[in-house]
Amino acid sequence: MPSLPDDRFPLPENFGPGSVWADRTGHRTLMGRNQRGVEIPIGYGEGEINPGELLKIALIGCAGMSSDTNLSRRLGEDYDARLWAHGTSDEAANRYFTIAEEAQLPLEGLTEKEIATVVKVFSRAVEVGCTVERSVVAGVEVTHRILGAEPAAEPTAAAPSADIAQEDPRS
Repeated sequence: MPSLPDDRFPLPENFGPGSVWADRTGHRTLMGRNQRGVEIPIGYGEGEINPGELLKIALIGCAGMSSDTNLSRRLGEDYDARLWAHGTSDEAANRYFTIAEEAQLPLEGLTEKEIATVVKVFSRAVEVGCTVERSVVAGVEVTHRILGAEPAAEPTAAAPSADIAQEDPRS
């Protein structure tokens, strides 16, 4: 059963598949949620994950999911894998300049040629299939707006407002 936000605020027009939300739970802390009922405490305290860590997890999660089918063909259906993402933000620029991803895979017993194929397959699968990395690398456009704070529309000549008196052309 899909999860929906509580009714403290109305659902935005854009709410739909892929929408996620975060509710403030305290000073610089939030609870991130998705429609499948998953909750992620966001912050810098114990038991919370910070936004930079979420970005890195999104990248390696996408890399792992994008490469899974192709790697399972070469390494077996139940292969072990661990993905890492390293990087700290540049405080002066207030952004990440580099995030290094690493994958640990069971390569023991493979020939050099088989290992080269695994590397190629992994890299290609992530390059083609990882929406998160493709968005980050290309530079995704992010917009911001406060719902309910939009300025009132000004009446136009083509569509006069109902409260503007219309002159009778016969007078």
